Amino acid sequence: MKRRILLIEDDRTLNRLLATELRREGFAVTSVDTWAAADAWLADHEPHLLITDVRLPDADTLERLRAEPFDYPVVVLTAYGSIRDAVEAMKAGAVEYLVKPVNTDALLMVIRKALDQADLRREHQFCLRRLEAKEGNQRFMVGISPALDRVKELIEAVAPSDMSVLIQGESGSGKELVARAIHDQSPRAKRAFVAVDCCTLQEKLFESELFGHERGAFTGAERQKKGLIEGAEGGTLFLDEIGEIDPSIQAKLLRVLETGTFRRVGGTRDLEAHVRVVAATNRDLEAMSHAGSFRADLYFRLSGFIIETPPLRERREDIPYLVEHFLRHHNFSRRVNKTFSNAAIRELVAYDWPGNVRELKNVVERAVILSRDKKTVRPEHLTFGRGGRQQAKVVLRFDHDPTLEELEAAYLRLQLEKQSGRRARVAEVLDVSERNIYRLIKRYDLANA
Repeated sequence: MKRRILLIEDDRTLNRLLATELRREGFAVTSVDTWAAADAWLADHEPHLLITDVRLPDADTLERLRAEPFDYPVVVLTAYGSIRDAVEAMKAGAVEYLVKPVNTDALLMVIRKALDQADLRREHQFCLRRLEAKEGNQRFMVGISPALDRVKELIEAVAPSDMSVLIQGESGSGKELVARAIHDQSPRAKRAFVAVDCCTLQEKLFESELFGHERGAFTGAERQKKGLIEGAEGGTLFLDEIGEIDPSIQAKLLRVLETGTFRRVGGTRDLEAHVRVVAATNRDLEAMSHAGSFRADLYFRLSGFIIETPPLRERREDIPYLVEHFLRHHNFSRRVNKTFSNAAIRELVAYDWPGNVRELKNVVERAVILSRDKKTVRPEHLTFGRGGRQQAKVVLRFDHDPTLEELEAAYLRLQLEKQSGRRARVAEVLDVSERNIYRLIKRYDLANA
């Protein structure tokens, strides 16, 4: 991504020399010789940095800086250098004050320093989020199940690209953690990961938060505000529960994906969006697009690469590993090193987890508290949701129309996993004899299930 520099210099020879040198260094340079020409360009564009002479034919730069501070760094050039003028320039908001004739090496060093500092300021507000997310990938990647391995493979495949990704799955199944893993394994990993919860923001507030707004765009907009798209520049923008956004926002988001540009609320300039969009939903966006409640063209843009996060009931073999992980990383009651009894683990594995990994974490933490000073957490310390140990609907997934034998084998495998291999309990659930269960296990080669 080339950094855009606006150069305002009325000495045409110097203007041409500086512009040529900066372009040679890889910058995208627009050069003008008056503030009027600069204002005309700024009406439709926004630079990463401004270089300007102090005394121009139609305006005094320091007065402009005092009247309207810029959101990007300003480097001031002058042929009449003095300590007083330098101090005034810094007070007005300039990041550097250089005296002509300008040494190009010194100018380049100032430009790079100013751009680096601007990047640091822009990303500072996201640093804490990034630190908190440092172990996000690990938190989700706990387990040995084939379902989890499939997700890992998809993440590794898509992460190096800039392709938009749609993550689908039930609430609590780890969609944001998959998005963080995509970001962390991508070339954008050193830039910001910005998560937006589409459920919690009202339409007008959402538009302002996402795209930013110009001063005076609406009542209370006393100054320009950059949005989350600009905050995520060079990084990843994660839109959680994208199925909840208003149709008008859907149209503007589609424009970002198609053109790579956007406008702040109340703005007339097209700004570039150098971000990768990763979206997540627990709704069926394809069905919503057919019904007209979600834009079909936006769905097709987002669904170029889809990752399904498996519900916890489809990766029961991961539950003991997740429990151990939560025990090691909980941030309370560390006086006693806890373990879960085999009976307690069997209870957890048998439960269908409508709230998925998030619910499991809550149950484990409650059990740690309720077990008080006891070293072993037992079934009596487990408290599930209001419905207790209600069983969720059984889902068997095939990529083809299964035969009756395939259905029988898949359901038997599911019950063996769910009952932690207790064949007597499986026989009870299936209402057949235990001897019959042994026969079926041998028939379908499920001895290790």
